[in-house]
Amino acid sequence: MIDLSSRPTLTASEVGQHSFCARSWWLGRVKGYRSVRRQNLAAGRAAHRAHGYLVMRYQRVQRIAHMVLLLAAVVAVLAMYLAWRAL
Repeated sequence: MIDLSSRPTLTASEVGQHSFCARSWWLGRVKGYRSVRRQNLAAGRAAHRAHGYLVMRYQRVQRIAHMVLLLAAVVAVLAMYLAWRAL
């Protein structure tokens, strides 16, 4: 049986980096050199984090909107039923 925990993990961003520049990937992954653009990388991580927060907020608001719409539909059906019964 193969022990997968001992094998290195290749991330999707590494695949993208390798397809963009195999030498850059090799220097970072194999040789261990760090990027000289650390500020850009930090800014990119912050932008991704902020975007993820906005996406989560949007999804939360969307769920609330769906619940309100469902509640309005239930109230409308109940009101029509009560109006029909009163006839």
